[in-house]
Order: sequence, then C-alpha cells, then structure tokens
Amino acid sequence: MNRLFFVFGLFVTAAGFTANSAFAETPVEVLAAIKAEASGTPGFQGFSATRGESFYKTKHNHDLSCASCHTDNAAAQGKHSETGKVIKPLAPAANEERFTDMKKVAKWFKRNCNDVLDRECTAQEKGDVLTYLLTVHK
Repeated sequence: MNRLFFVFGLFVTAAGFTANSAFAETPVEVLAAIKAEASGTPGFQGFSATRGESFYKTKHNHDLSCASCHTDNAAAQGKHSETGKVIKPLAPAANEERFTDMKKVAKWFKRNCNDVLDRECTAQEKGDVLTYLLTVHK
C-alpha cells in the first residue's frame, strides 16, 4: 500500500512540474498559436519576415510605426515616443522575456496596434511581425 502512495506521489509531483511549465511559452509556440488563428483566414499562405519587417518599420496612422518606440533595430532598447519611458528590446534574441506569455502578447498587440493603426492587428500582421522579430539577432 505504501508503494502505491509513493508512486501516486511521484505522479502528482511530475504532473505539477508539467503544469507549471505550461505557463511559459516560447516565441515559437506563440507564433504557432497565431498561425492557428490565421489559418482560418481565406487565402492564408503563411507568414513572411519581409512583410513583417516592412510592417514594423512603416509609419501608419498618427505617423507612428512599431519602430517609433522600439527603434529600427528591434534588438536595441527603445523609448516610448510620448512618455520617454525606456522599453526593453522587442526581439526575443535580445530579450528572453519577449513572447513567452500568450496573454501578455495578446494584450500588447491589442494596445500597440490600436495606437499605431487605430484598430487591432490581424493574425496575419501579428504573425508576420513575430516572424520578422525571430530573425533579428543581438
């Protein structure tokens, strides 16, 4: 009987470690979730780092781009264009905390896309930008 409890205890402990690791995603896993969302869009043929870089650097509404705050070099520290608040690098290669929490990713894409575009980004746009950011190195 004690052996059964021991094995059960090991199972519960292992399950706890697995559950805890489920809270931290990798940027590739986040990209896969965005791809799952985008794949429901008619005509979706994948993401493009080239389109992502263009989107990231092109000024949209209010004469803003992603680069307005995050700089043309996404591996560099940025600064909020209005408040001057320092922003850690956006590229995952330069900031390992980026794109590791789907809830935060959704929050920041929603907020920043509304600031830059006056609307939410499409899954295609989010995927293209993240695909580009994954190519940026320190």
